[in-house]
Amino acid sequence: MHRSFLFYFLIALLMLSGSEAVAQNKKPAHKAAKASPAAKSSANRSTPLGKEDAVVHIIHDVSPQQVEQTIKKLVSFGTRNTLSVNNPDAATSDQGIVAARNWIRQEFERYSQACGGCLDVKTDTFIQKPKGPHDRVNKPTELQNVYAILRGTDPAQAKRIFLVTGHYDSRRKDVMNVTEPAPGANDDGSGTAVSLECARVLSKHRFPATLIFLTVAGEEQGLYGSGHFAQMAKEEGWDVEGALNNDIVGGNRTPGDTMQNNNWVRVFSESIPANATEADLARIRAVGGENDSASRELARYVQEVSETYSSFGAFTPKLIFRRDRYLRGGDHISFNQQGFPAVRFTEYREDFHHQHENPRTENGIEYGDLPKFVDFNYVANVARLNAATLATLASSPAPPEKVRLETQGLENDSKIDWEAAPGATAYEVLWRKTTDSEFPPENATRTTETKADMPESKDNVIFGVRSVDAKGRKSVIVVPQPERAGSPAVSEQKTPEPKVNDKH
Repeated sequence: MHRSFLFYFLIALLMLSGSEAVAQNKKPAHKAAKASPAAKSSANRSTPLGKEDAVVHIIHDVSPQQVEQTIKKLVSFGTRNTLSVNNPDAATSDQGIVAARNWIRQEFERYSQACGGCLDVKTDTFIQKPKGPHDRVNKPTELQNVYAILRGTDPAQAKRIFLVTGHYDSRRKDVMNVTEPAPGANDDGSGTAVSLECARVLSKHRFPATLIFLTVAGEEQGLYGSGHFAQMAKEEGWDVEGALNNDIVGGNRTPGDTMQNNNWVRVFSESIPANATEADLARIRAVGGENDSASRELARYVQEVSETYSSFGAFTPKLIFRRDRYLRGGDHISFNQQGFPAVRFTEYREDFHHQHENPRTENGIEYGDLPKFVDFNYVANVARLNAATLATLASSPAPPEKVRLETQGLENDSKIDWEAAPGATAYEVLWRKTTDSEFPPENATRTTETKADMPESKDNVIFGVRSVDAKGRKSVIVVPQPERAGSPAVSEQKTPEPKVNDKH
C-alpha cells in the first residue's frame, strides 16, 4: 500500500533531530548491535532513499515531446511484425521491422555522439527456428535486439548491471500478417520510447554501475528476443541485478473512458523465482518467503524511489504482487527464467480495443493501437520513474552478500550476519510483520558492523538487510536465509566480470 511523501517528510524531520547518522559501535559482533526497541534512537533508524540533485535533473529532463516523436516514428514504419524481416524488399524498404531496428540503432548512436561516445551501441542478432508446427515463427527468421551500454565508472562496481527494456515489434489480430499496418503505438511503441528516452537522459550522466538500454524483437512471437538476450547474459556471466520491462505504458485516451487512472502505473513482480530448485521451494515454504523474491524487492525499490522524489506529484507505482496479468506474459519473464530480478511496468487499466487489433471502426467503436489513444505525458511519467530508479540503483552500493539468519537454537533474539559490500560504509537491518507487504522505515537499525543481534523474534517477523554508502545511498534489500551456526555458508555463486561479446 502506498505511503505518502508527507509521511516520509515528517520522518525525515524527526531524524534531523538525532545525533549521528551512523552508529559507531566497536563492541564484539552479534551482541554489539543488540538493542531494545525503547533504546533505538532516531539516529539509527531508516530514512527514505537519499535525494540526489542529479536524479532531480534527470526527472526534469524527460520530454513528453520526445516521447511523442519516438512513438509516432515507430508507427510510421507501417508494420513492425517480427516476420516482416522475411519480406522480399525488407532490407531496402522504409517499412517493416528492418527499417524500425535500423532507426533505433541510429537513435542510440545519436545519443552517444551527443555524450562524446559514452554509449557502446550493439546488436544481438540470431536466427530463430520454429519450435513446432503451430509456432508463431513459421520458418527460420532473423531477429535482432538493439541495445546501448553506459559502462560504470567504478571498477569495483562496473560489473553490476541494471537494464531497461521494451519490445519494438508489433502485430495485428493475425500475428502472422506481415504486410498490413500494425501501428503498435502503445504495444509496445510506448515501452520502446521509455527505453530510448532513458538512454537519452541518462547518457548525460555517469554512474558507478553499468546501465543497458535495450529494445527487443520477437515478443509477440513468444518472447524470443528477450529470451535470447537473457540467456546470452546468463551464459556470459553478466551480473544483472535488475531488469525493468516496460510493455503497454501508454496510458489511455479513449474518449469516454472514466475507469483509467493515469496517476498509477502497475509494477508486476514474481513471488517464487522461476529458477527455484526443490531445496529453494522447501526453504520458501518453511520460512514464509513467498513475498520476498529478488524481483519483489526490486519492485519495492521502485516504489521507494517514487516516494523519495516529489517531482512525480500524484504519479506513483502500484505494486501488483503477481508475475503478470491473467493470460498474459512479457519480456521480464525471460530474465526471471534466467534467475535475474525483473519487473514489468504496465498502465493501470488496458483498453483491449487498442491492442492486437486491426485498425478499423466497427459498430461505432474505433479499433487499433494508434497514437491518438496514447497519453504522451503518462509515458513520460513512466520514463521518469524508470530513469530515476536506474540512476538510483546504479549510484548505490552493492547489496550485502550471503546474508544469513542463525537458527542454531531456540531463542527469541535474532542473529544476522553478512559479507561486506563494495561501496558500503554502513548497513541497515530492517524488519516487518509477516502480514505486512513493506518494511516500515521506523523498523530499522543502522550499524557499521557486518552482523547484528536483533531483539525481534525471527518467528514473528521478516528481516531484511541493505547497504548504505557515505552519501546515504541505499541498495536493494536482501532477506537473510536461515542457517545453522557452523554449517556450510549459503550457496551463492559469484558472478564473474561480464564480457560483452563484440559479435553481438
